[in-house]
Amino acid sequence: MRSILVVDDDNAMREMMVSMLESAGIRARAAASAAEALEVLREREFDIVLSDIRMPGRDGIELLGEIRELRPQTPVVLMTAFGSIDSAVAAMRAGAFDYIPKPFKRDEVMVILERAFEHRELETENRRLRAAVDQTGAFGDLIGRSAAMREIFALIRRIADNRSSVLITGESGTGKELVARTIHFSGARAAQPFVPVNCTAIPEGLLESELFGHVRGAFTGAVASKHGLFEKAEGGTLFLDEIGDMGLGLQGKILRVLQDREIRPVGGTSSMRVDVRIVAATNKDLRAEMDAGRFRRDLYYRLNVIPIHIPPLRERTDDIPALADFFLRKHGRGARRVLSRAASEHLLHQRWEGNARELENLIERALALTDAEEIGPDDLPLPHGEEAAEAASLTAPGALVRAAVQRRLSLHQLEELYIAEILKLVRGNKVQAARILGINRRTLYRRGERAAAQDRSLDDAPPRRAAARE
Repeated sequence: MRSILVVDDDNAMREMMVSMLESAGIRARAAASAAEALEVLREREFDIVLSDIRMPGRDGIELLGEIRELRPQTPVVLMTAFGSIDSAVAAMRAGAFDYIPKPFKRDEVMVILERAFEHRELETENRRLRAAVDQTGAFGDLIGRSAAMREIFALIRRIADNRSSVLITGESGTGKELVARTIHFSGARAAQPFVPVNCTAIPEGLLESELFGHVRGAFTGAVASKHGLFEKAEGGTLFLDEIGDMGLGLQGKILRVLQDREIRPVGGTSSMRVDVRIVAATNKDLRAEMDAGRFRRDLYYRLNVIPIHIPPLRERTDDIPALADFFLRKHGRGARRVLSRAASEHLLHQRWEGNARELENLIERALALTDAEEIGPDDLPLPHGEEAAEAASLTAPGALVRAAVQRRLSLHQLEELYIAEILKLVRGNKVQAARILGINRRTLYRRGERAAAQDRSLDDAPPRRAAARE
């Protein structure tokens, strides 16, 4: 239950205030002087102190100063006589949360007290989050103990309730989407949708319809109207990942949304208002893209209201132990697995071109390939040179799918390609591959036998067209 300490030397005023607060479901206690109030505050804490300014002995301003030393997180609201502007100004300068002029109306008092309660709850939550970060090195789903990550955590706390656009930059695998999710779920929009869209995973011709929706008959195949992702994100956050790859035409339409807060479905004739916060991310240097004419300067400045840059993992090696421990718990399937000291040192001296995603890949591979409780450096085969570049590219989000789309592979072909990549990852160990794929080992063996049989049949088949010509 919320609590308030009421301080006033006027008996009638104290009783009236306590009665009013208790009728609102607030636990209230009264003190007749500043000295009595300080005694009470030394014994227990209150959410708010509501005190008169004019009292014999120590007045409300003096009491405020002592409360700020004794209970610095407790907001103090001071009551002052009508027309006493000087007292009100002095109270605010001394650090009062707000002041209430007498005589006052109940509703006016409750509005001010509600704001003070919200302020206190926010401060309490921020202290809890800071303590959690200090203890675990985690903030939401973000992991990090380095100074750079702590600065990002602090920035997220400051901007979470803001509606301004955010531009997140950083290399592939640094966790840009995790930052976007943490911004959303740490703020006032947390109960509303978080809608991510990868601007490279959807063909340019379809992306506009995906974002803005379309009306029936807008184009061939539009047999019914469709809501776009902006509408689905109403009241929440739309995360535009890899926005540096978006075409110039569509960039102009995103700019218009940021300016007007309105969207128009493809083929539509009227616009509709939207309340959506845009968080964008890219691993490209957008300034270089602007100089090359591939990214609009006006859109860049609209997006870059709040910039967040995530340094690569090789520049924040303090985060590696915490990340490795998190990935061990994430992929350990409930078993307690640890890194040896030598293995931890081994990780600290790598380049990590694929960043945290590459580290996670490596930890998952080590867990799959060894049953030992303690993982040593020999269990952490790190790729080098061209292999490292290939591994980093394979860990890029949607890389395999985009490659399949470009090659127009069928679902069956994509499945076979994925299985082949997993087998390559575990160096042909079908037991480990089946575990990662989540299928029965015998199923994997049967697939291999069928593929081999098909290859033999193709090799043995006569060249029918050539034979016909002969």
